[in-house]
Amino acid sequence: MDEGYTRSAEEILRFHEVTAASGLDARDAEERLRKYGENKLEGKKEDTLFIKFLYQFKDFLVIILIAASVISIAVGEYFDGCVILAIVLLNAGLGVFQENKAGNALKALKNMASPQSKVLRGGQIEKIASNLLVPGDVVVLEAGDYIPADLRLIESVNLKIDESALTGESVASEKDASLVLEKDTGLGDRKNSAYMGTMVTYGRGHGVVTDTGMKTQMGKIAAMLTEHREEPTPLQISLNALGKTLGIVCIVVCAVIFGLGLLRGLAVLEMFMTAVSLAVAAIPEGLTMVVTVILALGMQRMVRSHAIIKRLSAVETLGSTTVICSDKTGTLTQNKMTVVNLYADGLFSEVTGTGYEADGGISEMNEAARILVEGAVLCNDAIYHKEESSIIGDPTEGALLVLGEKAGVAKDVINKEKPRVGELPFDSDRKLMSTVHPVENAPRPYIMYTKGAPDEILRRCAYIYSNGEIRTISEEDRGEAAAANGKFADSALRVLGVAFKYLQSPEPKEEDLVFTGLMGMIDPPRDEAKAAIEVCEKAGITVKMITGDHKATAMAIARQLGIMKNDKAVSGREIDAMDDNKLREVSKDTHVFARVSPEHKVRLINVVRANGNIAAMTGDGVNDAPSLKKADIGVAMGITGTDVSKEAADMILTDDNFASIVRAVEEGRTIYNNIRKVVGYLLSCNIGEIMVIFIAMLFGWPVPLLPIHLLAINLITDAFPAFALGMEEKEQGLMDVPPRDPKKPIVDRKMTVSVLIQSISLTIGVLGSFMFAYASNGFNEYGKQIGETACFVTIVLGELFRAYTARSEKISLFKMKWFSNRYLNQCVIVSIAFLLCSVFLPGFRVIFGNVPLTGFEIFCAAAFALIPLAGGEISKLVNRRVSL
Repeated sequence: MDEGYTRSAEEILRFHEVTAASGLDARDAEERLRKYGENKLEGKKEDTLFIKFLYQFKDFLVIILIAASVISIAVGEYFDGCVILAIVLLNAGLGVFQENKAGNALKALKNMASPQSKVLRGGQIEKIASNLLVPGDVVVLEAGDYIPADLRLIESVNLKIDESALTGESVASEKDASLVLEKDTGLGDRKNSAYMGTMVTYGRGHGVVTDTGMKTQMGKIAAMLTEHREEPTPLQISLNALGKTLGIVCIVVCAVIFGLGLLRGLAVLEMFMTAVSLAVAAIPEGLTMVVTVILALGMQRMVRSHAIIKRLSAVETLGSTTVICSDKTGTLTQNKMTVVNLYADGLFSEVTGTGYEADGGISEMNEAARILVEGAVLCNDAIYHKEESSIIGDPTEGALLVLGEKAGVAKDVINKEKPRVGELPFDSDRKLMSTVHPVENAPRPYIMYTKGAPDEILRRCAYIYSNGEIRTISEEDRGEAAAANGKFADSALRVLGVAFKYLQSPEPKEEDLVFTGLMGMIDPPRDEAKAAIEVCEKAGITVKMITGDHKATAMAIARQLGIMKNDKAVSGREIDAMDDNKLREVSKDTHVFARVSPEHKVRLINVVRANGNIAAMTGDGVNDAPSLKKADIGVAMGITGTDVSKEAADMILTDDNFASIVRAVEEGRTIYNNIRKVVGYLLSCNIGEIMVIFIAMLFGWPVPLLPIHLLAINLITDAFPAFALGMEEKEQGLMDVPPRDPKKPIVDRKMTVSVLIQSISLTIGVLGSFMFAYASNGFNEYGKQIGETACFVTIVLGELFRAYTARSEKISLFKMKWFSNRYLNQCVIVSIAFLLCSVFLPGFRVIFGNVPLTGFEIFCAAAFALIPLAGGEISKLVNRRVSL
């Protein structure tokens, strides 16, 4: 019954055929349980590990690799085929492992429901398992209880419920069962209802269960989570497109070479093996594995920057983020109410320090301000743990205790001096709370402190404390106090007033009070958030605030942080009135969205993405989970975040610091740049190998590279330096340029030119080395073996030399520190050791079909290997000179 808030409590009871005094009887409850089912959240059936494993083989490039592996094994090349197959299986295993770690949002959501609930059954209060609740059950609520289902309140006594996880509002919502609300009332404004997963912080009440399980607000969130389907990231799209292109080129070139050989009258089997060798040469077998490992290493580096990445592809996607849609409460702000301003006896004072730490102070205090703070501390039910910087109880009252510590008025000390002897608890009708304490050296033996809504305080005041004495309050005094209240309210501060009265007895009487002053408080912005937002702007990233809090509060925080570029802010009601096309247009220049529901957040993420953006969504509440799932990158807070938001997100910030997102974006850009370097490096080698074999076939020369040579180059001497290139440090100015266009392919025009130049230079160097060695030894079979070995040495050394120039796409090798990448140095040493073993160790030599070379032949092969390095530098020069 979605719209229970639009009906009176009596109507709800009649609708569910239940009485407030007795609740359901056992038989009714059993029948309804059969009809409505258990009060639990459900999820869609998950794929088995085997299905997930099979799903890894849908990539076009992987299919070609499997085909090449099967063909190699079929024609007797067991070693080649098994190595390719092992690489494919290893990569599939890594993919399944990463996928299996994510997707547990629904499990956490299920655990949020309280395990037991207090209900009226047959007129008796019973404790039952929450999953057995049914519509019509009357639930008893007390402070500390989790709400077990969606309820229409039928009784509320000073009832406050913390709904921040669901609505994003940092202040506990005051409930009133007597209200009947309009149909378009937003979720955060439904004062007569309570929702599954929220918690009672104060007071007590009764409520009738209106919805259970998947029909609750929490259930709707669960449904949105299960409906979400993972979409490929920009890098995955680019690599998939690259794979298809390589695959098609591979098939075409192989067919051309095979046909060319048949026209020349060569043996069919020999040409078939040459075509298979070419397939092996055309496909960078190590690319998928290298990219996976680079992303995994990037994940490890991000942990040191307080960011845990749950999905490998999310690492790269961060780098292309164009819009960050940030929740306010707990993300841009601290989710800790803090007193920031005081008004007492005409004096405005600023309070420094934020959150629940006692660091800070009050700019200026007079006697009235001292009484104001003392009253706020004594008229208070919260508990403050100074050492842990934490509170127990209402966040607003906790903020007042922290204020007391800053003013030197500690609750535990002053409570001993003036213990509470009487009280009137907070009441949502009075909007006041009063406590009575003994006092010495005063006109009467007791003093009563009253705090509450400023209007109510002023209405009950007959006097004011001014210049150290009590006098009759004038209309001018009331006007000044009202103006101060307005000033605080205009800054989106929550305002509380404090008054006192001397009493003859401990019986409180809230009349003829003495006005003391006002306190303005807010959930303050994080200190580091503003600087991080400035960095975002410099990097071409737009920040939008999407919150469940009130519009005035959201706008005030947005102005402080520099998010608000105009006076535009849109509320949830306004979003409801717009279709998607209108919302798309409005979202382009609107940066603050307030009083939004989980459904609104998902709509906003959809329209931001529909505008061509890569959207990151940050949040910490249950209400953020669907939008975290829907965004390209979901970012949850690790400390204040709910389990649901953490499981739904792609990235978790362990320090809850918005600035960590910026560092993660920078890391993502670095990783993408490094992946570009790896792709360019590997492609130029593979295309060079194709050109070497193609030209040799075209001119009727022997094939210079054996299949085992090609496999060794692709998986060992290319892959190791590629890993090292993935570990390159960030380049200067990385965050001074706009995000890359996500539609732009990874192999763009500049990379195409670079790859072609480097492939041609590699071909020249390798074929030159082969023909020089072949000719020097008489164009015979032995000369052919010497040429093949020299060719292998040249291409391996050429790739190792070229790895150093591939460390930057723009900066010349001669302007870099040559050996600053220690990972590359180590890889080069290992690869050279492998090369020497394959040429000079008899066992290795036989496997790789090599013969020993003389010192002169090694020197010549190494000299030819400098040509690819020169090609790498020439490609940079061409790209700098020619605008592409």
